[in-house]
Amino acid sequence: MVITPILIISFIIVFILAWLFIKTIGDNKWISLLITLVATPLLYFYLFYPIVNIFSDYYHQKHFNAENWKEYPELRFEMMDQVYNNKQLIGKTKSEIKKDFGAAEWYGWDDSIKANSKDQWNYNMGFKPGAFNKQQECIEFQFKKDTLAALKIYQLEKTFE
Repeated sequence: MVITPILIISFIIVFILAWLFIKTIGDNKWISLLITLVATPLLYFYLFYPIVNIFSDYYHQKHFNAENWKEYPELRFEMMDQVYNNKQLIGKTKSEIKKDFGAAEWYGWDDSIKANSKDQWNYNMGFKPGAFNKQQECIEFQFKKDTLAALKIYQLEKTFE
């Protein structure tokens, strides 16, 4: 475990709340302090930390790996920032992108031709973690003259049955 300022502040908050609660049980401050010292790590790891993880959308960010991209499509969102910010992708050909990312999962809509365009490749990147997240992360590769011109990240509202 890495000790960070957020971890220390969180522990202090849990300690203070536990102290205030346990202090109401009895008048003996030393026993209350001892019980609070024992209860604080338990309350933090079994109550506070799980609740924070349910309602936050924190996730691990990973570097792009072509094998993981193809093998674990539900975890692509972990590579999203690195793929989007990688300016080296701009200018690559469709065949190079296809080699790393695979064939397009679907083609994007182009209003100028009123149809799906084979120059707009879309990929599903999965769902970011979180209790109330219904947004499916997607990325669109926009090609011009067979080379990658732009990347666009967007979300789709997903309904569950």
